Amino acid sequence: MLHSALMVVHVLCAVLIIALVLIQRGKGADAGAGFGSGASGTVFGARGAGTALSRATAILAAMFMITSLSLAYTGKPSGSAKSSILDQLSSQQQEGATAPAGEAPVAPQAPAAPPAQ
Repeated sequence: MLHSALMVVHVLCAVLIIALVLIQRGKGADAGAGFGSGASGTVFGARGAGTALSRATAILAAMFMITSLSLAYTGKPSGSAKSSILDQLSSQQQEGATAPAGEAPVAPQAPAAPPAQ
């Protein structure tokens, strides 16, 4: 349940960050202000839009990082489940090293060479 709720918040933050970044104007957009597209036509004023959108983007980015860390913590496998190949190999080698004392592992022998004539 917690994992699903975190996933929903995580995806929502990602979509909102993308939307906010696409709404913001680039640094080259200020060059057009000298040719008549000044701040009089903006909703937030001369610098208000940049500051409000930047602040909202920063807040959403912080929420995105927090949900990322939370998802990594809640998605961690519990117990001693061996999931990687290296973990499985090390457990097999440990089991082979603890073989019963009466049975020695038999190594394959090379075929005998024919006698030289």
